[in-house]
Amino acid sequence: MADPARPPRPKRPRVIVTRRLPDPVTARMGELFDLVPNDDDHRFSQEEMAAAMADCDVLVPTVTDVIDSEMIAACGERLRLISNYGAGVNHIDLRAARAQRITVTNTPGVLTEDTADMTMALILSVPRRLAEGEKLVRSGNWTGWSPCAMLGHRIGGKRLGIVGMGRIGQAVAARARAFGLSIHYHNRRRLPAVLEGQLAATWHHDLDAMLREIDILTIHTPLNADSNNLIDRRRIGLLQSHVYLINASRGGIVDETAMIEALEGGRLAGAGLDVWQFEPEINPRLLALPNVVMTPHMGSATMEGRVASGEKVIANIRAWADGHRPPDQVLEGWT
Repeated sequence: MADPARPPRPKRPRVIVTRRLPDPVTARMGELFDLVPNDDDHRFSQEEMAAAMADCDVLVPTVTDVIDSEMIAACGERLRLISNYGAGVNHIDLRAARAQRITVTNTPGVLTEDTADMTMALILSVPRRLAEGEKLVRSGNWTGWSPCAMLGHRIGGKRLGIVGMGRIGQAVAARARAFGLSIHYHNRRRLPAVLEGQLAATWHHDLDAMLREIDILTIHTPLNADSNNLIDRRRIGLLQSHVYLINASRGGIVDETAMIEALEGGRLAGAGLDVWQFEPEINPRLLALPNVVMTPHMGSATMEGRVASGEKVIANIRAWADGHRPPDQVLEGWT
């Protein structure tokens, strides 16, 4: 039932997009909505974000935008939908949005395979020292093959520990099993027995116990109050010194300072990182470590995935504008 205290939803809503999106997505949005794109792809300042939120029916933010309770409380009555471009919504204060009766949507599922591919690439590249080898060739200092040169470690037969066994964790497990890794996982809920059997996966109720037993650790849990700093100094200390740490989820899940200290002190063998605690700032101590493979938050960076995310955003906006519940609504309990 429509809320008599609020105006009806516009059929052609004013939509402000905070970052440049792929051309096919922008073109389709322009056909359907009163679109205000971000053609130069600059990151909105707080002032620009506040102005945008006060001047649109629908805001399309990304992971680079922090939308806190103060911004939501001050945005006025016009903004009714935050249609996030991406699956993660930890950058949006969902409780504040609920209080303001602003619907929030996201784009789950479309980036699973891309992120799993990137994770598997990091799992391969760190033990085999691919980044070091590539730099050596480019430097011009490579003198040719030698039996003891650039020795790394095979991954077949190693124990992979997965923290977070949702869509992405399961996709990583399927890939890793094909490479001969044994799969161990920690998840709030245990997977059904059939799925565990398909993945040959062993569930660990106790995260600390799993960390003591594995050879490679990869993280695939959302960043929230429960997972913030989940892999802290104490838990990093539980890992054996030959372990490689992979993170293509969110930087805040790992205590970056403690990880750096462990890498510098030889208490971790290496790391593969696609995300950062203070992104886009990179700790210079990480840049100095040869046993760390670093990529610029590109785990989901495929044209196919980004266009699919845009299509989900469009579907959510259209459903909302037509008076229906958006298919990917994050919060329950209001329309």
